[in-house]
Amino acid sequence: MSDIIRRDPRAEWIARNRLHPLHAAMQPAQHSWMGPNGIIRKNPHGIGFIGPNGIKRIDRSGAQQGGATKRSAAVEVQLPLHQVAAPAFYISVVPDMVGGRLSSHDRDLLGLAHQLAGKDGAVLAVVFGEHKENAFATAGVDRLLVLEGDEFSGYAPEQRVQGLRAVDNQFSPRHWLLPDSRSGGGELGRRFAAALGERPATRVWQVKDQECIGRAGAGLQDLARPVARLILAAAECAEPVSETRHEALPVELSTAVARSLSRIEDLGAVAVDPAAIPMAEAEFIFSGGNGVKDWGLFHRTAEALGATEGASRVAVDDGFMARDRQVGASGTWVTARVYVAVGISGAIQHLQGIGACDKVVAINLDPGCDMIKRADLSVIGESAEILQALIDAVEAYRNEAKRDAA
Repeated sequence: MSDIIRRDPRAEWIARNRLHPLHAAMQPAQHSWMGPNGIIRKNPHGIGFIGPNGIKRIDRSGAQQGGATKRSAAVEVQLPLHQVAAPAFYISVVPDMVGGRLSSHDRDLLGLAHQLAGKDGAVLAVVFGEHKENAFATAGVDRLLVLEGDEFSGYAPEQRVQGLRAVDNQFSPRHWLLPDSRSGGGELGRRFAAALGERPATRVWQVKDQECIGRAGAGLQDLARPVARLILAAAECAEPVSETRHEALPVELSTAVARSLSRIEDLGAVAVDPAAIPMAEAEFIFSGGNGVKDWGLFHRTAEALGATEGASRVAVDDGFMARDRQVGASGTWVTARVYVAVGISGAIQHLQGIGACDKVVAINLDPGCDMIKRADLSVIGESAEILQALIDAVEAYRNEAKRDAA
């Protein structure tokens, strides 16, 4: 085993959050403290352990006086398990699953579903095709239904509507929740509503007091209506589930899904220039800062990786990147699945702008900078050498793929 201490950012956050139900369990036991008169006071009841016969013993080995009693940030946090053995009803959620994983929008939707489910209901997540997600339990999924098959792959909204109708016939959910997004949830939800003959509540950002509140009038007004059976919710419609883990029990359909004669032919994905993708919609961002000395190498690396370019405010002010490429609170707030920061120290405004990114990779010479502390993966070294190594690795991978295909 390695002696390297691994950090658990979630455990550290719980230790700082006094409102979290596991906050007390994450605090180290206090056996001594300084009294008001400057005299060290000791808690005689806090030192020692309970022996096998139920008698309290004092540990004279000194283990409890050192760092053994202090809780390490690497300890695994076991969240309380939420179980619904016999659900009185279901709240069905159809996440977008962009890239095969739950997005922040999907997690907000699951949080809203639990508000509607309460204690008696269960949240049923319906996922199409293969996925890469392994955190359904901590995201708030009580029951998981995966509809597999080639007929659901690619762009197949009509076949997916058939699958959702089969789910509706078997489970009769009290409410259907889909993300009102450009990633497919908005279109699928409206097609499904037409098939059910329901009037959906769209662009919903809050459900309160048995009312859906959605945006209207080009986003300038709020429209309130009774809670609909089919809700298309916007991002940040509710707080995501974070304080409980759920069973995510797999369920199946009792009948096969009827195949529909598709009137749409999927011709596959269309190659898009990463530079043409708006920063707010980019899934993979390669961002440079003051630590980048060779901007030509930076651009070649971004092109080799197929990433959308971004920059810190310092790089933009120095004229190395356009103003619309600036990331941060004073630029564009991004929600990329992967954000690579090259030579960016991590000012508070920049960290705010990347707060919703799933994975952050930092390349920097300073191991103590704030971006390194924020990153999920850090590479310490000269940026030029690392970028050239990235280009070589990508070219070697592509050449090997070409040889295998031949």
